[in-house]
Amino acid sequence: MGRRILIVLHQERSSPGRVGQALIRRGCELDIRRPALGDPLPVDMSGHEAAVIFGGPMSANDELPFIKAETAWIGVPLKEEKPFLGICLGGQMMARHLGARVYSPADERVEAGYYPIRPTTEGRHLFDDPQHVYQWHQQGFDLPSGAVQLAEGTDFPVQAMRYGKAAYGLQFHPELTTPMMEAWLEFGKERLSRPGAQPAELHYQGRAQHDATLRAWLDRFLDQWLPYENETEMKAETA
Repeated sequence: MGRRILIVLHQERSSPGRVGQALIRRGCELDIRRPALGDPLPVDMSGHEAAVIFGGPMSANDELPFIKAETAWIGVPLKEEKPFLGICLGGQMMARHLGARVYSPADERVEAGYYPIRPTTEGRHLFDDPQHVYQWHQQGFDLPSGAVQLAEGTDFPVQAMRYGKAAYGLQFHPELTTPMMEAWLEFGKERLSRPGAQPAELHYQGRAQHDATLRAWLDRFLDQWLPYENETEMKAETA
């Protein structure tokens, strides 16, 4: 049995996408839970090597019981210093858990499509300058006290952060697959009329231009976030 990774999703048909695929290739076992549908979260990380909380249409500011529970639960991997990754909503929950603001811009601006982000001095080992990433969000988060900013954007300044040695929060979506993007464009197409959003054709153009680079970025990131434990894992990933 490979390393067990806790995967937290927020809708019945949600998928861990490319992140899940990359973890499986690395020999990991995915323990998928959906607290929004009643699944419990573990009381500690003794049964898991790492945890990932993905995105969703909810807000980290919502008073929904599962949002509150997930936000509070992030303290478990942080306290145990186990690898944690929050993506979009998950990153916003992490920021809120650490006392930072999660906000909507006053002009209702969003990011939907491929946008350039830039590494900070601390993030130069992870990100290209610029690095084009896929965005699908209408809220952002401030940098929590004690966290290190790794990448910055224009309309939403905090794009990637690290807290402690192994907890990361991302605003963008490295897990995106082509079917996922097509579904978001279909079922969330009203977002494309908001200020800052790119038209659908630019999503496809951006994917053709930037997806290979973003896929390579994800591999580099996972190599740092969850290093291989043995040679067998590395051979499985490169096969």
